[in-house]
Amino acid sequence: MDIFEKVKEIVSEKLHISPERITLESNFKKDFEADSIDLFELVMTMEEAFDVELDDDAVVGIETVADVVHYLQEKM
Repeated sequence: MDIFEKVKEIVSEKLHISPERITLESNFKKDFEADSIDLFELVMTMEEAFDVELDDDAVVGIETVADVVHYLQEKM
């Protein structure tokens, strides 16, 4: 499974969104109405799923699914 597919699976599960609605361009707050707690839970789950530690400064700048995928690609 590639990074995008795994991220999509996590976002779908945590935010209760159909995987078909999730694209690289999807914005967590605008498209999925995610709040800061949702984003925190997503980060924690992704850290565990990908066995990486995400920097707090970088996490603040994450707005879209593509942001997460690109960041994870850099960390791996």
